This record gives sequence, C-alpha cells and structure tokens, in this order.
Amino acid sequence: MDEVKARIQSQSSICSESNGDDSGKHDVPATLNTRLCLVGSLADDSTLRTVAESYGVPVVTSKDGQEYTHDDSCSTIFVLENFEGNVFEKLHKSRKRLLGTTALQQLVKKKEKLPLNTRPLFNLAMTGVVVCFTGFRNKEELTKLVPLIHHMGGSIRKDMSTKVTHLIANVCGGDKYQYAATFKLPVMNLQWIHHSWDRRHDLDFSATLDTVISEHKLKPFHGAKVCFVGFPPEEEKHMTEVLLCNGGDVTTLDDPSCTHVVVDESTVAERLDGPAKAWVVKAEWFWTSVQKEISLGEKEYLFDDYVDQVLSPSGRRDSQVAGGTATPSSASRRKRKRLHDTIQSLAMSAASPGLHKRRSSVSDAGLLSVSGSFLDCTTSPNSKELLDGGLEPQPPETPRKGLTQRHQVFLELLQTETNYVDILHTIITMFKKHLEEMPEEEALLNNTELNLIFGKLPLIYETHVKMLDEFRWTSVHWHEERTVGNIVVKYSTELLRAYPPFINYFEEMKEVLQQCDQNKPRFHAFLKACQTRPECGRQSLQELMIRPVQRLGSISLLLNDILKHTAKTNPDHAALEQALAALREVMTHINEDKRKAEGQVTLFNIFNDIDNCPPDIVSSHRSFVTRAEVVQISQSEGLASKGNNLVLFLFSDQLEVCKKKSKAYTLKSPSTVGGSLQNKPFAKPFKHVRLMPLNTIKRVIDVTEAEGCHKVFSLVCRNNEDLKERLHSFAMVDEDSDKVAFLKTLTRTMANNACTADAEKFMAYIDAHQLDIDTSEVSNNGSLSKAFARFATTRFKVGRAFSFNKTPSKLKRAVSSMMSPFGSSNALTPASQLAQMKLASYSNINELGNSQDETLPMPAAPMSVQPTRKVNSASLGANALKRC
Repeated sequence: MDEVKARIQSQSSICSESNGDDSGKHDVPATLNTRLCLVGSLADDSTLRTVAESYGVPVVTSKDGQEYTHDDSCSTIFVLENFEGNVFEKLHKSRKRLLGTTALQQLVKKKEKLPLNTRPLFNLAMTGVVVCFTGFRNKEELTKLVPLIHHMGGSIRKDMSTKVTHLIANVCGGDKYQYAATFKLPVMNLQWIHHSWDRRHDLDFSATLDTVISEHKLKPFHGAKVCFVGFPPEEEKHMTEVLLCNGGDVTTLDDPSCTHVVVDESTVAERLDGPAKAWVVKAEWFWTSVQKEISLGEKEYLFDDYVDQVLSPSGRRDSQVAGGTATPSSASRRKRKRLHDTIQSLAMSAASPGLHKRRSSVSDAGLLSVSGSFLDCTTSPNSKELLDGGLEPQPPETPRKGLTQRHQVFLELLQTETNYVDILHTIITMFKKHLEEMPEEEALLNNTELNLIFGKLPLIYETHVKMLDEFRWTSVHWHEERTVGNIVVKYSTELLRAYPPFINYFEEMKEVLQQCDQNKPRFHAFLKACQTRPECGRQSLQELMIRPVQRLGSISLLLNDILKHTAKTNPDHAALEQALAALREVMTHINEDKRKAEGQVTLFNIFNDIDNCPPDIVSSHRSFVTRAEVVQISQSEGLASKGNNLVLFLFSDQLEVCKKKSKAYTLKSPSTVGGSLQNKPFAKPFKHVRLMPLNTIKRVIDVTEAEGCHKVFSLVCRNNEDLKERLHSFAMVDEDSDKVAFLKTLTRTMANNACTADAEKFMAYIDAHQLDIDTSEVSNNGSLSKAFARFATTRFKVGRAFSFNKTPSKLKRAVSSMMSPFGSSNALTPASQLAQMKLASYSNINELGNSQDETLPMPAAPMSVQPTRKVNSASLGANALKRC
C-alpha cells in the first residue's frame, strides 16, 4: 500500500504543482491572457465567483460560453456545474479547457495553479491514479467508464507497467491479475468508479482513501464457482459461508461452469474427474486466498501435483530418474517411504509388546495419553531440515531387535523429544516468525497479541534444542553406562525458568488466540491454511500450543521407565533418580506459581466486578478462598437492609460483603453485543457494602436444618473500637450450595488467620426448633417473600445461657469463653478450661448433662441451668462477647 501511495504521489506531482503560499492570492500568477468563464447558472453564484477571482485573472460569465469559443485573444477556461447536456457537449467538441466547480474549489483550497488540462476535469478525486482494465468483454461498458476516470483526474493504460497504480478487474485470474497480486497493487471492482463519481461534488473526497479502497476491493473469489470435495459436513458448511462472503458461488462437481474444485487432500487419495476447465486445488489455496484477499495462482496448489509427489511415490518413474541418477523428487519420496516404514514399525511395536519382551507404559497407551496425539510418537515430516543445521545430524536408524530394554526406552525418549522440538520449531517459524515479519499493512495481529500468544515459547524451544542435541550425541555414542539423567538435571534450572511463564498464563493465551480467531477473518484463514500443511500434522495452532503443558509429564514417565530397566549398580540409576526429583520440583514449582498467578487474576476480576471496592483488596499476600450468595434475614447495623441479596467473598484474611445488583451487564454478557448497549458504560454486578477482617468475626453460628428453616447461619462480630457485638444473620439462596462446607471453610480460614490449629473453637451450633424463622418461601433468585415481613418480631428461643444479664456469673463466664475462641480472661484451672472447650461444641447448654462424655471434669463451682426463655437478637448481639 505504501508503494501504491508513492506511485500516486509521483503521478500527482506530474499533473500539478503547488505554490506553497498561504495567502489568498497565488505567488505565481496564472498564464497571461487567461480568463475564467462561469457558464450557465454559475453566473449568479457569488461564492464561486469569489473563489475564481482569487486567481487574479478576469472572470466573465456566459449562458453557454459560445461567444468565447472563437475569441483567440485570450485563453478561456470554462467552469461548468455538470459535465452533461448540450452546453457541455458543444464546449467539449470545441476542444476548450473545461473545469468542474469542484475542481476549481479544490485547486484553490490546495493553492495550486490553474491546470493546463486537455481533458475535462470535474474534480481531483483520482489525481495521480493510473488504472488498467482486465476481464471486460463489453466495450460499451468501458466506453462509459473511461471518461469518468478522466473527469476525476485519473489516467488509463492498456497494459500493466510500473506506472499503473490500480487494476480494475471483472474476474479473478489472468496475467494482469497475477501481476497485480505479485506487486501488491489494489484490484478494484467497477463500483469503485461509480461510487467515486457519485461523490464528485464532495470537496474532501479522494478515491484513494484507505476506507474507500478497502470497501471496493475485488473479492478474491469474484465470479468463481467452487466445488468442495472430501471435507466433513461442518467444515464444508463453514467453507461455503466463507466462499459466499468473498464473492464466489458454490456448485457441484458435475457442473460444466465449475471453475475450481477444492479438495481435502487428507481424505481424497485419487485424481478427480471434474470439469475440463476447472482448477483442482488443495484447501491451502482457498484459505491462503482468503487471508491475502486475492485469488492466488492455482499452479502452486494443484491437487494432481500433490497426488504425484505424496500419494503416489511409485508413479511417473520416467520423470524421477535421469541418466541413472535419482532426482531431488526421488530422494524426497524415498524419505517419505522411510517415514512410512518408521510409522508402521512403531505401530507394530505398540500393538505387539512381545517384540520388546516387555509392556512399556510409555511406548503405547501411556505415551499417547500424555501427548494427546500420534505426532508425539512419530517422526515429523521435515525433522531433518527443521533445525537449520543447529543440531547434529540424526543418528542412522538402528534395528531395535537385540537392543536392551533400557536402550529401547531411551530411543523412545529421543524420538519424542525430536518430535516435540519439531513441533515447537513449526510454531515459531510457520506462525510466530511469519506473523511478525508481515508488512504493517498486511499484519494479521498487533504486537501485543503476538507477545501474548507466542512471547513465552522461545525460551522453552531453546532449552529443548540443547537437550535434544545432547540426547542425540548420547544415542550415537551409546553404551549401557551412559548417564541420561544427568542431561535432564543439567537443564532443570532452565526448565524451571522457561515453563512457569508459559503454563501460568496458558488460559489467558488460549483466550486471546480464540478471540483473534473468531474476530479476525484473515487470521482465521491463515490458521486454516497452515493447518492444511503436513508440518502441522493436520492439527490446529491451539492443539499444537498445548504440547508444552504436556511435555514435562511425558519426560517424567519416560525417565521412570528407563529407571525401571536400569540396574542399581549403573551410574545412571542415581542420576535418573536425581532427574526425576528435579522434574518433580519443577512441576511443583510450576503448580505453585500457577496457583498464585490464578489467585492474583481472580483478585483483579473480583475487584473489577465490585462497584466502589476498596483498592487495597488486591494484595500479594491475600488470596481468594470461596464465595457464597445469601440473603440477609436480620436488620443489622453496618450491613445492608433486611431482605437484600448479598454475596460474601471469603479471602485468606478478610470477608468482603457485597450487595448483588438487580441488573448488571458484564463484558461477557451477550446483551452487550447489541447496539443498544454499545455506548453504555460497563455496569459492575456488585456493590461494596463492607470489608470485614476475619479477626473481627468472633463466632460462626450454625443453625441446624429443620422444616421452615433452611441454610441459615449467623456471624457474631466485634471491632476493637466497638463497645458491643453485632449479630448478622443470613440464609443461603442457592439450592445447590453446601452450607456446612462453606462454614467449615470459613472457620478453617479464620483459624489459619489466627495462627491456631483448632477451627472448631470458632463454631457454635443452635437447634432449628429454637428459632421462630421460616425460610421455606425464599425464592430461587434470593429475594425475601412476604413470610419474612414478620422477621422484626422474631425471637431466639434459646436457653438462659444466652441471656447474659440474668444468668449466674459463673455460667456467664463459661458462655463468654464459648463465644470467644481465646477463653475467659479469668484464671481457670486446666480442668475448667477443658470443660469450657467441651461446652463450646454444644448447640445448647442444656445438652451438656446428657452428653456421652460425662467423664470430663467440670468447673469447680456447679453451674445451675435455668429453664429456657425467649431472648431477643439484640440481647445476643449486645452481650455475646463482653467477656472476650
């Protein structure tokens, strides 16, 4: 595109020159004895007259201009409103200089001299444009197009040359079309000319604007009738949609007008008897044409050539041998023959374990389950050329008969490592390097996307290239005491440095790759074209990119298999154990790093979803634990109102309480795609209510399940600055949620935060029959029903153990220690402390006398248990922890 713009600027400089003056008048005066004549209704246009007078030449008016056509005393330039009608035709036949009103205003705006044009010039929309036509058989159509190009300042060439800037085509194909494709000239359709002429009165319009060029480029399959053969139904349907979007039509194999037959070479192994004039091409031609937005030359993608070179290695022997010497094609076919034999031998070895006198957990099902593909245990098609001479040549193939079990498994390790390095090389060269080296105007991905997808692969590739080099050297110089484990140990540090950045952000990389694949049609076509190549083994980039995630596990299995067949007296035995330990350490470090990275990402996501969220919630020492959706069933000071839908986010040291908004649109919501929401700001789904440190939660009260009381629990909280405790009661609204599991997680997190091992001390239990609460009508969406309207009068029917103001002091101290995980401040004997710990595990103090563990020592002073009575929640909240 830059080259085309340079050509246009060069042509434009020939057509006109700029004076470079910022004043209303021009420094270089117009040619002497020149005048402007405003024809027809333009005589009454005062604005246009002012524009014409800026040139400093005489301005005259005329009804049709005929009185000035024979006046040779002065050169007259006629300005017309339209280039049609009798007035225009007469002036044009008299070979006078004609200008359109748009051209005159554009010349003044650009401060250019009056042109010495011999053709009528209505505007400057195509100044510097040189076009060539191809594929037009109707000369009358061209007769109408040529004058329009001239009127807009463009010129025309019959043949393609270096001066041509644009090709206007009516068909995809031909020498001119391929010339334009080779030199990256824009290939335009007819609508480009008509659209430009329709905007002839627009002073700011240019036919060479990028948006205009992109809109009117000839589609790559314009006029083509394509038939797809051998593709799965879903893939054929997808390719048909792409074909229609790119100007082509789908047809059948027996259609005489068929122009192209696109074949899936992975399923079709024979030549096709298609229409005589149709091109039979591989799928790569189709997808590469879509990617480059131009129909490529079919000769490089012929399916018949693929049949000759790959599927029929024994065919056309007369073209393979010349003078008794094998041609390069013959050598490549022998190479493919060796590949075929290698695959067969590996397949037979996997199917017949008796050949190796053992059943390797890696050589058959074990290896395949780790790699996920047969590519991991077969030779890559171009494995010898992929490394560009960076490694030693591969050792010659050695018959496995007679090899020791240890040697055989090592060869499997070498083979899989070779294939893995080949796959990494394919990703880096075919995808990463190719995408990075694309010119800016053709780029499929930006630098950020490239770095997110491929940026962490080179270090992995470099490490495994060095490992493979040493594996190959060991294979060439093999003897039973060669140490394989030392190679892995040597590079364990580099593996530890290379793998965590890739694996930790693998999900983010995969998401970016999927988004680019879905939202960028040209990139999608590029991936499809690459997938058809044998180097990819018919696998997509997403499938190839998962190999690094699987590789360390595969190496560990192979090393363990080698260890099984290595004697303890062998020097490699200790080295293999050390290598396996090093790999376990690497994988453990990777898992820990991944867990931390995912935790930080989760924190950021939660922070972004909460409106007015405290910024310090995102911290390196904080981690997310779990969440629960609840409805508040108490009128609690410091939290939301009764009946509000809340979400509790439990972190390692804090509990974030959020109000769930009734309507919120997330970035992933399908409704945001519509036009009605495109201009609306992002609405966060939660609103911050309170951030509660876990050390302020003194007790978690579990209300046992009963009819009319489901999934209810309470939190007793107190800050150091508060003078009284606060009671917050909730009911879980999700039917699938596990209240017991959530409360255990909450108390265990509280214990970890308090650096204590006993999480049970934070838990208290209350029987359901002691509550006058009915949650059976809580709706599925978490809103309170009318049954909770009476909650203001709800009372806790607990024993006098919870009525602190009217309970004997000793019992008060005991319950206070139950509510506080750290016990009473009073000095107690060990027996009393143990009794209080036992007391804390009961839902009701009245049950203590009936407990099975009656042998526990009780406090010295006997505790009198009073009859149960109603105690309101305020009493519990105000006095629960006075003695803490």
